[in-house]
Amino acid sequence: MAQLSELDVQNLRHLIGGSETCHAKFSAYAQEATDSQVRQYFEQAAQSAKENKQQLMGFLK
Repeated sequence: MAQLSELDVQNLRHLIGGSETCHAKFSAYAQEATDSQVRQYFEQAAQSAKENKQQLMGFLK
């Protein structure tokens, strides 16, 4: 695997932080939702954001 440049690492950190923020917000929205379909939507969105973060973190290994 090729070496990441400093700019690549900065961009990854930015994307990882955004995914983490999305996960936290979607999880909070899911907890507050009273409608089961809305809750399920936000739970799925939170899971997707978590998986995205994990995939991005893989580039740092």
